Amino acid sequence: MQTEKEGHLEIRELTLELGGKRILEDVNIDFWPGHVHAVIGPNGAGKSTLANTIMGLSGYKEHQGDILLDGQSIKKDSIDQRAQKGITLGWQEPARYEGLPVSAFILAGAKEKTADAARDALDRVGLDPDRYMTRAVDRTLSGGERKRVELASILAMEPRIVLMDEPDSGIDVEALQRIFDAIQFLKGRGSTVILITHSLTVLENAEHAFLFCHGRLIDKGSVGRIANYFENQCTICDAQNGKEFRVMQPGKGEE
Repeated sequence: MQTEKEGHLEIRELTLELGGKRILEDVNIDFWPGHVHAVIGPNGAGKSTLANTIMGLSGYKEHQGDILLDGQSIKKDSIDQRAQKGITLGWQEPARYEGLPVSAFILAGAKEKTADAARDALDRVGLDPDRYMTRAVDRTLSGGERKRVELASILAMEPRIVLMDEPDSGIDVEALQRIFDAIQFLKGRGSTVILITHSLTVLENAEHAFLFCHGRLIDKGSVGRIANYFENQCTICDAQNGKEFRVMQPGKGEE
């Protein structure tokens, strides 16, 4: 169930330095509620840093600018406070919790803390509840299984904002399709989904895209137009070091 607010996330003049290096620079983005967005760009572009900053992870809170959820600043909120407001982050490499049963992991943050809720979430990501409810979230699970268990926990949370960092990392085709199905399920339930990716396949499952290069928002628009980034329709990028980085030309492709 959606909360009373829609889940409109606004990034305003966000600048972040880590270790004396500017990682994000003057980023302004509106993530529309109830839509699937993609944040794309090469490795080191600042995509994951943006997700970590939105989530308020340790080391990412001392930034300039603001982050607004439904018009209210969450800049000073802790991770727990942001989670309570319905923001969650799916990691590129899901954590292991030695000895913790899958069912307990799913229900830890679930809206409805029942076995039926855990079973339904597992079923939606293509994991047989009879096989997985009592399994431990540990090294006996493959990377794809852990990714799907984490996604099941997100589904059970019924979040307002879902940040997914490289959702296709380390998984097979079947698991990836289950993740795409879950993304559409989240959207259908009113969640705002933000995919952090450098994959064209993942991008194609979004509705709107933002292109980053060296911590700056270079372009934004329809998936069809921003997808030109993967076709090397680019010009020299002046974000940093001139000739070393390239981004797509504005205006090419689908409008």
